[in-house]
Amino acid sequence: MRILLTGARGQLGTDIAARLPERDEVVSVDLPEFDLTDRDTALGVVTQFQPDVILHCAAFTAVDLCEEQAETAWRANALATRFIADGARRLGAHLVYISTDYVFDGTKAGPYLEWDRPNPQSVYGRSKLGGELEVDPAWSIVRTSWVCGEHGNNMVKTLLRLGEGSGPLSFVDDQIGHPTFTSDLADMVIKLGRERVPGTFHCTNQGAVSWYQFARTVFELAGFDAERISPIPTAQLNPPRPAVRPSNSVLDNFAWRHHGFAESRHYIEPLTELLAALQT
Repeated sequence: MRILLTGARGQLGTDIAARLPERDEVVSVDLPEFDLTDRDTALGVVTQFQPDVILHCAAFTAVDLCEEQAETAWRANALATRFIADGARRLGAHLVYISTDYVFDGTKAGPYLEWDRPNPQSVYGRSKLGGELEVDPAWSIVRTSWVCGEHGNNMVKTLLRLGEGSGPLSFVDDQIGHPTFTSDLADMVIKLGRERVPGTFHCTNQGAVSWYQFARTVFELAGFDAERISPIPTAQLNPPRPAVRPSNSVLDNFAWRHHGFAESRHYIEPLTELLAALQT
């Protein structure tokens, strides 16, 4: 297959690139060489390469910075997706768009289904929902949450750095979600693209935890003192975060399961593998 991968240097894009077989013809693009918020650049990349599948991972994901740079967020997350989608339609390519749990407001009592009504509370969430609206029904939307991997910055790497220090640490215990690891997410994204599966999918690892519980688990598995970590409510964060986080980010992988696909692993398994890779 001819596959166009955007955001190829990000933590998800890097793992996707590593998992695509050599028999596929792959073009990987990212900043600074390719600014997909420029219409001519985005259309040029798509129409010149003429891919069968586009795995669109490129995004502005700095959640708090999005609040300060709203126009940049909308250009990167929504407008660039419009340009990529335009190219995909011209060629009949299948587009897989990576979205987020932030499209929900986090007030639902149970896990979110793919058909629940979005109600984003942050610039990041609204701009990613804007990207979803550019996606045709025959294409794939992948919503995911709490993404961590071997490449790029993420919470696991932050916790390993904090573990080398000393003194007490606090993490919120009133935000819950599914930690998701790029090693597993990459395979899910590739499958949806290769099989041209239409619709919205919640793609995460299994196991709902709070950030407090997740931090303690990482410390325990990494050999650090988990008793250093104490729970606090989001309201007591000092300084408060500019972007509103969903209190409930738990995404039910309902559509994935009922398409007959194998359920993703519990997050402990890929977390253990990631820690082994990062601590060698």
